Amino acid sequence: MTGGTVTAVSSNGEYSFTKPNRPVITLLAGLGVAGDVHAGVTVKHRSRMAQDPTRPNLRQVHLIHEELFQELAAKGFTVRPGDLGENITTRGIDLLGLPTGTLLRMGAEAVLEVTGLRNPCRQIDAFQDGLLKEVVGRDGTGAVVRRAGIMAVVAVGGPVRPGDTVTVELPDRPHRPLERV
Repeated sequence: MTGGTVTAVSSNGEYSFTKPNRPVITLLAGLGVAGDVHAGVTVKHRSRMAQDPTRPNLRQVHLIHEELFQELAAKGFTVRPGDLGENITTRGIDLLGLPTGTLLRMGAEAVLEVTGLRNPCRQIDAFQDGLLKEVVGRDGTGAVVRRAGIMAVVAVGGPVRPGDTVTVELPDRPHRPLERV
């Protein structure tokens, strides 16, 4: 088991690209972040709802590693926690390297189950021109590389605050790499 720290929590009750930081968010088992527009048993992202509103919501909670913001700053972009619509910003965890089904224990109670990679959209370029190509690219083999965070569902509810520890529990092997959800 490895771990890290929650550096910020964010939520928004209205559809908007960014989410304001909060002193605490409450995770609700099987739903997501209390009061957040993306909380629910079925999909809540507009593009997903247009395709099939009955699909299960595998994108209840969006997490981004704070280290990404530092990488982007070195390339001239200013991105702060909540700016890319994430609910939880972490430090010290290789979120993108986690396998599907990883459990993230946050604070005293909350547990998230990692479902996959965030598939960033063109709204990122509307936020800051050129940012999309920094968070989605291709590797040497031509495979798409998504770096805009991961998605999870809430297995056990509870409050999450900046400063909370995050404990990573990997699933049994064989590990399945994260795919776009």
